[in-house]
Amino acid sequence: MAKDSKSEFYGTGRRKCAIARVRLSEGSGNVVINGKDMVDFCSLEHAERMILSPLVTANVKIAVDVRADVMGGGVVGQAGAISLGIARALEKMNPDLRLSLKKAGLLRRDSRVHERKKSGQRGARRRFQFSKR
Repeated sequence: MAKDSKSEFYGTGRRKCAIARVRLSEGSGNVVINGKDMVDFCSLEHAERMILSPLVTANVKIAVDVRADVMGGGVVGQAGAISLGIARALEKMNPDLRLSLKKAGLLRRDSRVHERKKSGQRGARRRFQFSKR
């Protein structure tokens, strides 16, 4: 994941079951996710803020174009994955941003994943109701 000839910077982000591949390039602030504009892609305002938080922290929201391909998971998991991918790509683009991104907690991978359902139980931890008699 290195710099390309067109000065594109790549970053990969993961959250829950979602995986995002993010490309950053110098531009006018367009954010395209899976071929759609971010406003069309995100149904939650919280998810939009989460996606844009690395750009706002680095103060490059207007100077950078973002193209992301994300798969798996739900809306919030995908937003978290895109956010981590953007933060990692920004760090490659400008290593001086590492301190501010790290201080905001944007370079930390959230390792919590969905726990699987076990056999003999109703869910991951919930048991079937116990009857004494």
